[in-house]
Order: sequence, then structure tokens, then C-alpha cells
Amino acid sequence: MKLKLHYLDRSRAMRVTWLLEHIGLPYELIPHKRQENMHAPEALKDIHPLGKAPLLEIDGKVITESVAMVEWIIANHAPQLAPATDSPEYADYLQWLQFSESTAMIPLVLKFIAAREPTPPQNTLAYADSEIEKVYDYVNRQLANKRYIMGDKLTGADFALAFSLIFMKMVYQGKFTHIDRYLADLNQLPSWQKAQQIEQQVLQGK
Repeated sequence: MKLKLHYLDRSRAMRVTWLLEHIGLPYELIPHKRQENMHAPEALKDIHPLGKAPLLEIDGKVITESVAMVEWIIANHAPQLAPATDSPEYADYLQWLQFSESTAMIPLVLKFIAAREPTPPQNTLAYADSEIEKVYDYVNRQLANKRYIMGDKLTGADFALAFSLIFMKMVYQGKFTHIDRYLADLNQLPSWQKAQQIEQQVLQGK
């Protein structure tokens, strides 16, 4: 089996590199640089009509959606990173996977786009901030007595959620003590450090 990961800087691709590095699964990294307008390069449309990244090629089959990639990799190569489907924890696990790219990301993207307008719409920014505060206060409280989002064990939910938390820290100035501790703990993992290194290399065009 051959895996190719099309990696776009400042994207959700870090979810996938972190996971692949963590489990030691071989893959080919194909870097793509954002244009000055922050759009993905047009060349990505030659791989998938949406022209977005990350994209994961699995023996030539192209799949999109970073959380779907996380789920596929875990199901096929790292089942130890997911609860058993008949366990009480499995429903929570699925919830956190979906939360990471829906509830957690929507207000962040809304704020990011609105803030880039020549005259930022203040009502939109205020709404986004209120939603961010509500959503991430919830995450913060969930992490109060846990090392990882599901408890003491790293799972696929962490690989999905961590990117959302990093993005939140970029666009919102609120203080979330338990989220900060969680991210600091992740930063001690060699696989996380490698994923951060890859991001910097792609940003610098190396």
C-alpha cells in the first residue's frame, strides 16, 4: 500500500501528519504552498476538483476531509487509538471527532473571514466571539480532569481536536487554562514536534 499526503501549509493537514508520524506509518509528503491571497494553488485541482488540501492518496484513490483521513488511518492501521465500537466510550469518541470539524470550527472560520474584511462587520465578530467563548469554555471544562479529551489515553479524537484548538488560539484572545495545559502536554510528544517541524518546512519552502 502506498500513501501520498498532499500537504498545504496552514491547513488541517497537520492532523494527518501528526497521526502518521505517531504510528510510524510510511507515507510520501507532497508539499503545496498557499498563494498570497491565502488560496490553495490551482495545481491541486489536477488532483481533486475541489482544489483543496489535505488530500490523501491511497494506492491512487484520493480522499478529502482531514477527519475522514484520521478515521480511515486508525481503522486500518491503528485500531488501538479508538475505543471498541461496542464500548460505552465509542459514542463519545464519535461525538468528539465530529465536534472538531463542526461545532469547534464554525465560529473560528466565521471570525477569521469577517476579520479580513476591509471594514469588519462588528455584529458578526461579536457573534463569533460569543460562540467561541461558549464552545471553548465547554472544551476547557471537559479537559479539567483529563490528560486527553477521552481520558488518560490518546485517541483519534485528539488528532482531530488539537488543530481546532490551535486555530482558536490564533484568532481569539480568551484564556483557557486546561486547553493551554493540554496543548503544552501534546507539545512534549515527539510525533507532535515532528508535525510542527513539517509545517515549518513547508512554510519555508524546504
